[in-house]
Amino acid sequence: MAPTNISTATLQVEGHYYTNDQLRHWSEATEASPISENTRDVLRFCHQWLTGATSFVINTSGSTGTPKPITLPREQMVASARRTGEALGLHPGQQALICMPTRYIAGRMMLVRGFVLGLAMTVVEPASDPLRDLSPDVHFDFTAVIPLQLQTLLNGPPHYRTILNRMQAILIGGGPVSPALQEQLQVITAPIYHTYGMTETITHIALRRLNGPQASEAFTPLAGVKLAVDGRGCLNIRSEITQDQVVQTNDIVELRQDGSFIWLGRWDNVINSGGVKVQVEKVEIALEKALHAVAPQAASQRRFFVGPLPDERLGERVVAVLEGAPLGEQLERALRESLQPLLTKYEVPRNFYYLPQFAETPTRKIDRKTTLLALRSSP
Repeated sequence: MAPTNISTATLQVEGHYYTNDQLRHWSEATEASPISENTRDVLRFCHQWLTGATSFVINTSGSTGTPKPITLPREQMVASARRTGEALGLHPGQQALICMPTRYIAGRMMLVRGFVLGLAMTVVEPASDPLRDLSPDVHFDFTAVIPLQLQTLLNGPPHYRTILNRMQAILIGGGPVSPALQEQLQVITAPIYHTYGMTETITHIALRRLNGPQASEAFTPLAGVKLAVDGRGCLNIRSEITQDQVVQTNDIVELRQDGSFIWLGRWDNVINSGGVKVQVEKVEIALEKALHAVAPQAASQRRFFVGPLPDERLGERVVAVLEGAPLGEQLERALRESLQPLLTKYEVPRNFYYLPQFAETPTRKIDRKTTLLALRSSP
């Protein structure tokens, strides 16, 4: 099914090249070769987009609640893609690597950006190492990855760094960027941007630079995005991307006078321990720093999170849950000592618990609620 001239192709997937015309006439029934589920989803969406579908149903990731289907109008998706193109200076003919599942909004919008901005798209199977099966000489101008993928690429062979450094922009989303990862990615000279957004805002509505002299702790909104906070200090968003409707979030932010904001954590993750409100994300950042100080090898090989468990006296107590084998009494004691100067006495986890494996959402994020329920029911 390869076109006569590869340079005219819009999409490359599983070794096949497709032009817009071929995608427009693609039919699942006539697909000759066996294809993966991700490739099927890619080709199905491309066909729908190029034949003029006006709305698309996509499921939320489930990271902040039960996954649910949302209908997204085409014009909102186009507006989001254009704003991203303007912010990153992308232009027609550039090469985009798509390495996230396209059934969710992050991967799906990479396809939309490809069509709206005129990019040549290469789709690979979602994996922790998206460059594994590609030539060392491959060239891309733009990609979007999750933290795990970027970590894998940074630890990969030397030519991975060359491929990354040739890019004009690298987006990283799907979860927080740890201090350790941000320190490690400073070896990359290509601009790396942490994204802020969600399915309801058609992926990101703000970016913050992670590397180089322009690195910042604050997110800068895309052009035309208007931000405010409610009485809880939680961000609300309005723009053409949201059809000028207000999207209220549960994200606690520090909104600055220049319109940028610093993300502090989620309202859902505030633990009320004995009347003291503890922000989970603050404790997790401190815990990561302490882990790297006392057990760097253990810190790099395991996941963890901070959450609440019921407590008769306090109502809720702050606990840390780590994936894998216990650290041992000596390391735990050193960990507590390292946390003392970073947190108040109310914020330091009262207990450390261990589970062989965390429950996950469909997008492989930690399912905190299910994991904590498993912990509560364990003997």
